[in-house]
Amino acid sequence: MSQEEQDALAAQWAAQLEDEESKQAAPEAGQTAVDDEALAAQWAEALAAEEETKDGPMAYGGPGTAGPAFAGQSTDARFADMTEMSRQPRDNKLKRELDFILDIPLDVSAELGRTRLLINELLQLGQGSVVELNKLAGEPLEVYVNGKLVARGEAVVINEKFGVRLTDIISPIERVKQLG
Repeated sequence: MSQEEQDALAAQWAAQLEDEESKQAAPEAGQTAVDDEALAAQWAEALAAEEETKDGPMAYGGPGTAGPAFAGQSTDARFADMTEMSRQPRDNKLKRELDFILDIPLDVSAELGRTRLLINELLQLGQGSVVELNKLAGEPLEVYVNGKLVARGEAVVINEKFGVRLTDIISPIERVKQLG
């Protein structure tokens, strides 16, 4: 539909609305039904006229064509050159925010294994008692940060202190699955 046809249709609808507003002072039931039918007929006529102006399925924006409703509305996209901006040093605000996060303390623990005891078994433990754990010899230790598993590793001794050499870091996807 051309711009002139759209303007003419808009003017016609505006006139129709003004007529309806003037008639709404005391409408009769029969008169309202007639007005509704006339309005429906105008809609059907406008839709039929619009269908006649179409040139097929490619008329409104298909490859290589510009439909009548969109003719002259396309523009070339222009993008700013961001190369210089990307080469400039980053803002120190981000670094300060990261520094703040880096100072948060976390509890890190390494777990050799677990077991479950009855209260009676716990009371019978004494010096030299052996508690059997659920892990086999040679299995990796589990490293927890704030109670969440983040890595596995093997026990090592460094300067007469125990440590854990990390052999496997838990992927972020696996960590998210642990939360559920």
